Amino acid sequence: MMMDAHQHFWRVARGDYGWLTPSLGPLYRDYGPADLKPFLDRHGIARTILVQAAETVAETEFMLEIARDADFVAGVVGWVDLESPDATETIDRLARHELLVGLRPMVQDMADDDWLARAPIDRALDAMRAHGLVFDALVKPRHLSRLLAFVDRNAELPVVLDHCAKPDIRNFNYSPWLADIEALAERPHVCCKLSGIVTEAAADWTTDDLKLPATHVISAFGADRILWGSDWPVVNLAGGYDPWRAATMTLLDELDPEHRAAVLGANARRVYLAKRGRR
Repeated sequence: MMMDAHQHFWRVARGDYGWLTPSLGPLYRDYGPADLKPFLDRHGIARTILVQAAETVAETEFMLEIARDADFVAGVVGWVDLESPDATETIDRLARHELLVGLRPMVQDMADDDWLARAPIDRALDAMRAHGLVFDALVKPRHLSRLLAFVDRNAELPVVLDHCAKPDIRNFNYSPWLADIEALAERPHVCCKLSGIVTEAAADWTTDDLKLPATHVISAFGADRILWGSDWPVVNLAGGYDPWRAATMTLLDELDPEHRAAVLGANARRVYLAKRGRR
C-alpha cells in the first residue's frame, strides 16, 4: 500500500494561516480532499498523512473532522502549544481521536533559533510519548545542531525530520547540512521525509538538481527510515504533484523493490500508525 506521508488541506476563510497570503498565488485558495483525490488515484496512493498548516488547536480539530470523512486520510499530525500550562491536558484530549498520530511545532518560523534547546516542554513531550505520538520536526539547516541535542535528550520520542530540513538546493550550498544530516541519522529513533525539496530548488529545477540531497538522506538514514511525501499543495509552487512524483521514482530507481516500497508507504505506516495500534 503506497502512502503520501505529508500533505495539507486548508480553508482560507478560517483565518489562522498567518503565512498564507495572496502573494503565494496558487496556494491562496481552499484545498480539500476532492482536490487531492485525483492525484492519489493517478499514482495508486491509497492513504495519506494530513499535516498541520496553522499554529492553532482549532486547525487540528478542523483536520480531524475532515479526516473522519476522507477515507484515504490515515492519520493527522496536528499542533499544540507545547509550552502552554494546559498542553498535557490538550494532548490527552486530542489523542482520544485515533486519527491523531503526531504533533508539529513550526520551529522554522520561530524567532528563537534555540527554542528546541530552551523551551520548557518536557511535560508535553511526556504526554506525546504516553500516547504514542510522533514529533514532526519542521526545521531548516540552521536548526539541525539544536535538533540533534533535542533528540539526544528525548531518545524515547520518535522524531520525523520534515522536508530533509530544507537544504539550500537553489544555491547548491550543502555545508554544514551534509554533516548535520549524517549526525542526526546516527540516532535510530529519527526518520526523514523525502518531501518539500522541490520548493527549495530553482524554479526550473530538474531531477538532477535533487539527486545529491535525496541520495544523501537515503544513504544516511537508510531506506527503512525514509518516508515519501508530496507536500501538496505547497508543491504547486514548484511544478505540482505529478512532476515531483515522477522525479521521486527516478531518484528511487536504484533501490530494490522492497526498499522502494518501504519509502513509498511501508515506513510511514510503521512510524505513524503502528504505535497508535493501527495499520
